[in-house]
Amino acid sequence: MGLNALDIAVIATYLVLVTLFGLRFRRKQRTLKDYFLAGNSAPWWAISLSIVAAETSTLTIISVPGLAYDSDFSFLQLVIGYLVGRVVVAFLFVPHYFRGQLLTAYQLIEQRFGQKLRSLTASLFLITRAAAEGVRVLAVAIVVRAALGSLLAGMSDYKRDVFSIAIVTLLTLIYTFEGGMAAVIWTDVVQLSVYLAGSLVAVFAILHLVPGGWATVRTIAGNAGKFRVLDTSWRLSSTYTLWSGVIGGAFLTAASHGADQLIVQRLLAARSERQAKIALLSSGVFVFFLFSLFLLIGALLFVFYRLAAPTTTFTRTDTIFPSFIVSHMPHGISGLLISAILAAAMSNLSAALNSLSSTTIVDFYARISPRSTEERKVQLSRVATIGWGVVLFGFALLARRGGTVLEMGLSIASVAYGSLLGVFLLGVLTRRASERGAMIGMLLGFALNVYFWLFTRIPFTWYVAFGSITTFLAGYGFSWLLAHTDVAQHERRA
Repeated sequence: MGLNALDIAVIATYLVLVTLFGLRFRRKQRTLKDYFLAGNSAPWWAISLSIVAAETSTLTIISVPGLAYDSDFSFLQLVIGYLVGRVVVAFLFVPHYFRGQLLTAYQLIEQRFGQKLRSLTASLFLITRAAAEGVRVLAVAIVVRAALGSLLAGMSDYKRDVFSIAIVTLLTLIYTFEGGMAAVIWTDVVQLSVYLAGSLVAVFAILHLVPGGWATVRTIAGNAGKFRVLDTSWRLSSTYTLWSGVIGGAFLTAASHGADQLIVQRLLAARSERQAKIALLSSGVFVFFLFSLFLLIGALLFVFYRLAAPTTTFTRTDTIFPSFIVSHMPHGISGLLISAILAAAMSNLSAALNSLSSTTIVDFYARISPRSTEERKVQLSRVATIGWGVVLFGFALLARRGGTVLEMGLSIASVAYGSLLGVFLLGVLTRRASERGAMIGMLLGFALNVYFWLFTRIPFTWYVAFGSITTFLAGYGFSWLLAHTDVAQHERRA
């Protein structure tokens, strides 16, 4: 069926309105605290929804239904681990973040270890977050290519991708550049509402299209094992098992929500430590609901296409949901659903731009030019936002040759998360760990995860657990060894 003028109008109207809404916050940014932490004025519920929006990107909306379509609900085991990891972050890391006037997660590392390790952790964040976010931005191209296929018929796939990525990146840059974290948080709230509403509409629309409705879905999907959640096997090569989900998911979330500036920045924007904890824990409940909803959409699509075979073969599961929206949804509703998917993309992209900019300015520029005025730092923060927008655009184009975008994005992030989390654990759980020892442990943990990623079949769900444990043990061990070596050398000199 394809999109018509009404759908295009809905999409264009949404993109313009959300950009104008974000621009409402441009006059309130006078200091770095205003620009990067929204002046600590956002309520806990808005921060909670913003965390959810950052965690459930376009990758979630298009890839998670594809996972259920292709297999079952076993991805939820990872989400159970997400809940466990939030509890760890709330009671282990959040109190440390509110003991000083921090703007980034990596200032905590300097307080505990020193400037060198702070620079190393901040650099690792910048590189891996940019690469992982590039994959998320690529998901926009998949959606737009499916949605505007007929309108862009004269373009090659490469040109379509460039066009779609550029439009969303540019519009997101406009309000993130002007409004900072306040614009990010409040547009997140709006955009999460949009894609939640769109997803619920999709559920009821698919049920309406399936003869017999839910009874038919329950029978066909149930017989095919689509609603299976638990896999208690101990196969290390299996991506989604109860053990890799709960253990790996807990480590993954402890890293992403406790050591990644993307989420930590939102927690630091809370009005108090207590509100940061409430925002973090409540977001876990909402995330579980959202992932369940997206998996349900995948199961519904499985049943729908069993009864009405698709006219074309799906080359990748990421395209199933966007293709269904374009081909089978009523006009107007199709535009709303595509807008919902683009909302998720813009929400996540704005957060990434702001967190990359904050780390660049606070963890590097402010240390190089400590006498720079607040006004100058805010100006350069906006320049850094533009610079990172260009970088993410480039990474998105480079990521075009990858596999399933959800797992690709999680894999890239998880490679770095292990060593980052290990360093933060060394900082908050030990007193004897030294900067040199922690740096050696971090490099070893990172090298191990790169090896797992490139040369083994071990899934990404285990990367953070193995990487952080290696970093922690090696960092502590080398700290002890180097301390005793220094003492021995000192005694010989004496």
